Amino acid sequence: MKLGVAFGWHTLAWEELLALVARAEALGFDAAYHDGDVTQLGRRRDVDVLDGWTVTTALLARTRRIGVGSIRLVQHWNAARLAQAAASAERIAPGRLQFLCSIGDRPEDPAWGYAPLAHAERCAWLDETLDAVRALWRGDDVTRRGRHVVLDGARVRPRPPGGALPIEVAARGARLLRVVARRADVWNVNWPALPGRIAASADTLEAACAEVGRPAASIRRRLWIFTRAARMTQADALAEFRRWNPWFAWIPDAELAPALVVGTPAECREQVAHHGRELGLEMPVLDLCGLDAAGARDAIEAFEGFPRG
Repeated sequence: MKLGVAFGWHTLAWEELLALVARAEALGFDAAYHDGDVTQLGRRRDVDVLDGWTVTTALLARTRRIGVGSIRLVQHWNAARLAQAAASAERIAPGRLQFLCSIGDRPEDPAWGYAPLAHAERCAWLDETLDAVRALWRGDDVTRRGRHVVLDGARVRPRPPGGALPIEVAARGARLLRVVARRADVWNVNWPALPGRIAASADTLEAACAEVGRPAASIRRRLWIFTRAARMTQADALAEFRRWNPWFAWIPDAELAPALVVGTPAECREQVAHHGRELGLEMPVLDLCGLDAAGARDAIEAFEGFPRG
C-alpha cells in the first residue's frame, strides 16, 4: 500500500509547503498533492493563492523521488496545452507527475472569465479533453471538432515514454464515473472514507466499465482521508471537516464521524491502514486541509513507519 499526503485551501506559504513535501519524501511518502484551484482567490483574500501548475513544477524540481500533483480543472485548460504541459513535466521529472483532473464547481469561475456550465456539460468537456490528451501523448496529429475541444492537427512533443501517462480522475457520481471508466487509470474516490457510499459508486463504476468492455479492477483507487494526528474531540474534528469540506454538508454527523481519522500517531496509522484495506485503496492520501505548517508536520511525522501491507 502506498501513502500520499494532501495540503489544501492554500493555508501554507511556499517555503512551508516546500519543507513539508521534502519531509514527506524523507519519510517515504509516495505522493504529495497541493491545491491547484486559483479561483479560490475569491474566498482566500488573506493568503497567497499559488498557481497549482507553477507550484507542481517547482516542487518536482526541488525534490528527487516523491510524486507531485494538484487538480486540473478541465474548463481552465486548453486540451493541447494541458497535454503539452504534462508531457514536459514527464520529460523533466520522469514518472513523478500526478496527473489529476476533474470538473470543479467553483462559484468564483465567472470572475475569471470562465462561463458557468451545468454539471453534465463539464463532464462532457472532461471526457473530450482526456480523449484528445491521450491521442496527443501517443504522438498523433490530432484533429477534433467536439462541443468543447476543437483542434486542427495539433501535436505534442516530447512524446511520453510509451505514448501515455497515468490519468487520475476525481469522481463520485454516475456521469463522472463513466468518464473514469473510459479514460482513467486511477479513480480518485471523491467521498469521505464511508464504505457504503463508496461501494455504491464502485458498483456504478463497474457497470460503466462493463459498457466499454473494461475490467473495473484495472482502475486503481486513491482516497483523501481527513486526518488529524492530535488530541482532539470528535466534535472538534467534525467542525474542522465541515469548515474545509462544505460540499459534504448534507452528510449527517453520525454517518460522517467514523470516516475521520483522529487520535494518537499509532491510532491514526492503524485507522488509515484499515481504511486502505477495507476500501481496496492503492494509495490512501492524508487530507491535511486547513492545517498550519506545525500541525501538518506533526501529522506527517505521525506516519513514520506506516504499515505498507
